[in-house]
Amino acid sequence: MEKHKWTKQELVAYTLLYVAHSDLEETKKEHNYILSRVDIDTYLHIKEEFDADNDYQSLNKIVDGVKHESTYNNNLDDLFADIKLMAFADGEMDQMELATYNLLKKILS
Repeated sequence: MEKHKWTKQELVAYTLLYVAHSDLEETKKEHNYILSRVDIDTYLHIKEEFDADNDYQSLNKIVDGVKHESTYNNNLDDLFADIKLMAFADGEMDQMELATYNLLKKILS
C-alpha cells in the first residue's frame, strides 16, 4: 500500500467519513458536521478517495495518516473529540459508531 502524505484537514475528513459511514449511512447532520471541520474542496477530494477504498484500506490509511501527522504525536485528544462529535452529530451514537470509536481508540493508542 502506498503511503499517504495527507494534510491534517484531509486526515480529519477521511476519519470523520469513516465514522459517519460506520453505520452505512452518512446523514445530512453528519455531512454538515464534516463540512464544519473541513472545506468543501477537501471534503470532495477525500470523499472520492474514501468511496474507492474498502474497510481494510480505510483503517490502514487512518493509522498511517495519524502516524505521520505531527499534530497528533502522543496526543490524540483532539482527533477523538472530533470523532465523538461526529458520532453524535445526528443525535446519538449508535452501536456501530460506538464500535468504530472503540476500534479506532484501540488501534490508534
